[in-house]
Amino acid sequence: MTLALLADIGGTNTRVALADGDRVLPDTLARFANADYQARGQDIANILSDYLNTSGQTVSGVCVAAAGPVQDGVAQMTNLHWVIDDGKLRAATGARHTAILNDLQAQGQALGHIAPDKLRLVTDGPKVPGTMLVVGLGTGVNAAPVHGSGAARIVPPSECGHVNMPVRCEEDLALMRFVEALLAARGEVAHCGVEEVLSGRGLINLHAFAAAQAHAPAATTSAQVFEALENGDPTATHAATLYTRILAQTLADLALIHLPYGGIYLIGGMARAMTPHFARLGLSTHFRETRRVDLLETGFSITVVEDDFAALTGCAAYLHAQSA
Repeated sequence: MTLALLADIGGTNTRVALADGDRVLPDTLARFANADYQARGQDIANILSDYLNTSGQTVSGVCVAAAGPVQDGVAQMTNLHWVIDDGKLRAATGARHTAILNDLQAQGQALGHIAPDKLRLVTDGPKVPGTMLVVGLGTGVNAAPVHGSGAARIVPPSECGHVNMPVRCEEDLALMRFVEALLAARGEVAHCGVEEVLSGRGLINLHAFAAAQAHAPAATTSAQVFEALENGDPTATHAATLYTRILAQTLADLALIHLPYGGIYLIGGMARAMTPHFARLGLSTHFRETRRVDLLETGFSITVVEDDFAALTGCAAYLHAQSA
């Protein structure tokens, strides 16, 4: 059996596994705390080396998904002082074939390789072969089109989590100004991009806005917002309603830009946590609004990916296709 080594490097943990061809071997999965390695002045090379030393396996290829920009084959982690390149991966693993993907690109490479029971349709619509759109909603926000399949698949890099929040009504304008003031007060750049309202911290910002209007205490974590939402709290419901409407408007704009006839796929912890609330809060209704063209009213489906290991699957699929 010829094995490949896969790694999904997040801001907090790195998940590592082996793959046989394009199939991730679930029994080989291991998690490593990044902070432990960074505190010792080590990085992903040491994690991969430790994993292989423990497993006793030899690999022919290695592919990593990094939570940060990848340019000219080099990844710079956003929340870690790690720089990753092909030479570092080869030295750590002895692998002949190497690949470095942005984590969103890895998620895009996974589409078509995810088990059907890990896909939850939240907005029905036609789905035909063609461009797909992957949208990450978690600690950060990002989105990218997915073109083609196999070795010809292309998932271009993107940083669209920092585009402007859509402002469509007076409440949106007030929210934008509120978030800008919050950011300025924290000494951060006072720009209300979609990440500031659709990420985990974004939901906290939305709750702060709703709490200020209701003269209620603001939540300090997204988990607190979701707990209150489950209990029917009106402030949490207001925040979740804002989240759903802004997400729908953002997806609608992206759909018109990329025409993802193959479907829109939401990934990440925020997508999964919000899924049970999308129907009653009107995600589909807000998405299928009337515009000058009727594409939004009739086209595009929205599906939530409920697979924690999709990035690893994407790494396996990409490396296998490139090595074939």
